[in-house]
Amino acid sequence: MTSLEEEIRSVPFECRGCWHVWEEEYVVGHVHDRRGREREIWLRRGLPALPPSPGAVSCPRCGSQQATMFPEGYLARHPELIPPPHPSEPDETPLLSPVRKPLHSWLT
Repeated sequence: MTSLEEEIRSVPFECRGCWHVWEEEYVVGHVHDRRGREREIWLRRGLPALPPSPGAVSCPRCGSQQATMFPEGYLARHPELIPPPHPSEPDETPLLSPVRKPLHSWLT
């Protein structure tokens, strides 16, 4: 090996079990050997890892391995998919039915 270049990639996933959306961060090392061939070395949390694929990760919320991948940078373009860090407060507004009440009480 003659040279090593590293880059950080954030890969977004969505769980098909609980619909949780999250990103996994990888360090990708690009190695050029003496013959000029390029190879990639993937690291996750400092340990060697396989390149990300839908069935290779587990959902951090429910543990399911039924995840799908988004293209890199997808969540930066769609921030509405990122869940808030804390659940939102319930809305106390009473719900009103769009159906009119009957004109006569004997119809109810």
